[in-house]
This record gives sequence, structure tokens and C-alpha cells, in this order.
Amino acid sequence: MNSSQEKNEACLSCEFQENLAILREIDFFSELPLEILKIIAYLCTREKYQAGDFLMNKGEDDGQAFYVLSGSLGLMYEDNSNELHMIRDYGPGKFIGGLSLVGKMRRIYSLKALESTNCLMLTRKKFSTAIAQFPDLTPRLFQAIISRILSWEEKMFREHGHHSETCSHIAGVSLV
Repeated sequence: MNSSQEKNEACLSCEFQENLAILREIDFFSELPLEILKIIAYLCTREKYQAGDFLMNKGEDDGQAFYVLSGSLGLMYEDNSNELHMIRDYGPGKFIGGLSLVGKMRRIYSLKALESTNCLMLTRKKFSTAIAQFPDLTPRLFQAIISRILSWEEKMFREHGHHSETCSHIAGVSLV
């Protein structure tokens, strides 16, 4: 084996280890055992986006989830006059689109790179392939999703209180 091949394999090994460490920190994957996280870490790809690139578009079912490694992404909402409005931004360490991994989901937002951005990306097809090898994990995966929804709703009340008019209209997500 030449030194170029060894260096390339070492880089892939480092990337795999980094992917695995990232997945272990994401709530969405928290209920999954190490064996399946290793498979998912291997199936993830690293993608680069330039400012202005769209990672997802309103109305599409792309089946992709993203973890922001560097840069920033803007969550955009298109109003009735087709004008885009930025709702919020996501920087390094944010995981976006996890629910699209478990089932078909039409996007109600678009996601746009606000600057040069690197992401760890996983598709529904690859995720489904990994999960299919461990069919008894489905309840654990759903538990992670339920926990994330409950945490979100609890955080909303801690930050905005039950007196907020906005909160009263969106409260109850955990009752779905």
C-alpha cells in the first residue's frame, strides 16, 4: 500500500470517528445503540454548500436531515406572494430535518445556506436501510422523537410562559 492510500484511509477513519461522535450527541439518535450508530455514521456524507444554495425547498419530500458542521443556514418561509422570509438561522451544532428520516414529509419551509456551509447529511433511504437491520429498535427511535417533542414544548413554556398568546395557540403538540 502506498502512502497516499494510507493517508486517504486514515482521513476516512477520522471522518467516521467524527461522524460517530456527532451522532452520539444528537437527541434524535440518543436511543439507538452504538452498533447502529456506527452504521449510520458510515452512511452519512459530508456536503458543502455555497451562500444562496437551497438544501431543501418548500413542498418537496427530499427525505434528508442535516447537521451543521460550519457556516449557517436560514429557515425560510414563502408567503402567499411567493416572497421568502427568514424565520431563524441555524449554526454549527444544529440538527435539522430528523423527522423526514422516518417517513414521507412535505416541507413547509425552505432551508438556504447563508454563507459557505458544511453539513453532515443523511438520507431517509440510508437511514431506513440501517434501521431495517435492527427491527426491534423502532420503539426506541419513537421514544427519542417523543422525548424531543416533549422537551421542545417544555422549553417553550419555560421561555415564554403559559400567559403568552402565541404559546396558547401552539401548545399541545405533545398531545398529537
